Amino acid sequence: MKCQASPVPRGEKRRDQIAAVAETVFLERGYAETTMQLIAERACASKETLYRHFGCKEALFSEVVRRRSAMMMGSEDGELSGAPKKVLLDLALSMLSFLGGPDSICLYRVVVAEAPREPELGRIFYEQGPGRVIARLSDYLRQAAERGELRLADPDVAAKLFMGAVAANIQILRLVTKATFSKAELLAHANEAVSLFLARYGV
Repeated sequence: MKCQASPVPRGEKRRDQIAAVAETVFLERGYAETTMQLIAERACASKETLYRHFGCKEALFSEVVRRRSAMMMGSEDGELSGAPKKVLLDLALSMLSFLGGPDSICLYRVVVAEAPREPELGRIFYEQGPGRVIARLSDYLRQAAERGELRLADPDVAAKLFMGAVAANIQILRLVTKATFSKAELLAHANEAVSLFLARYGV
């Protein structure tokens, strides 16, 4: 791939550009077959630039997953605020929309395929992806319980149960079949997951 002559962005903009290119390469070739040299060529950058921004391939992959996690949370800081029913429904719909994207399933397959040979990859994926979302949701649930809006003893367990109720079946079907879901089906599924959660933890 030959680079086109154009101004090269600097700082955070350049970092974001490189991460976007790296994501494409990881999805195309898998983790093991992706090299910093290849990403540098695709991004029209030097390897020194990549290492200056990210340090190593593992850190670059971590940034790719972190960016995906932020997309699912709906914002970069991922803060959740508002009434429990609305917050949970919005998060559920965001999760389901995220899982419906072909790139999300492809990234998940990359990690599952590579994790036995690269255990660190699995740890990075969980911490920067599902683990990060669970931590943010757990913080919100704890605060909501302190405000008297929910009744729960362990917000971390509650967050994991909610994530499972929303994602598990949809994710399995997307992984092993070509299943697609309409917006109405996803909305119904999200509403049921929220109702189930509030039936257990609501006040």
